[in-house]
Amino acid sequence: MTATDRSLELINTAAQAAADKLAHDVIAYDVSDVLSITDAFLLASAPNDRQVKAIVDEIEERLQKELGAKPVRREGDREARWVLLDYVDIVVHVQHSEERVFYALERLWKDCPEIELPADAKATRGKAEEHARLQAAEADQEPGGEW
Repeated sequence: MTATDRSLELINTAAQAAADKLAHDVIAYDVSDVLSITDAFLLASAPNDRQVKAIVDEIEERLQKELGAKPVRREGDREARWVLLDYVDIVVHVQHSEERVFYALERLWKDCPEIELPADAKATRGKAEEHARLQAAEADQEPGGEW
């Protein structure tokens, strides 16, 4: 069994919305063969809570406006460290970068087929690592460090 056309349409729209809000490492998996509760997972991350919320809000707004889809459940809003949007056909996970590394959902679903995403979403791959390197470089250059 593979993800339905509707699921793929939702995934692609959500992935584009995430990319438009500068999400990091957007990836989607077809989990329809291993799970009966949904067809696909979309994973995205951001370096801070505010950006996590912005990405989630954009995904939710875009899916509602363009495809008439509303999540049946939204979890994790308060802390904005890991927000889950459940659309039944797809489940969207937007995580703070630290949670993304710690929980490593990619390892869990690596045996599932990856879903082809829009070019903008694919271009987000490696952004979390790039952001971490820039942060480390800035911290090394701050005055008041070791002599």
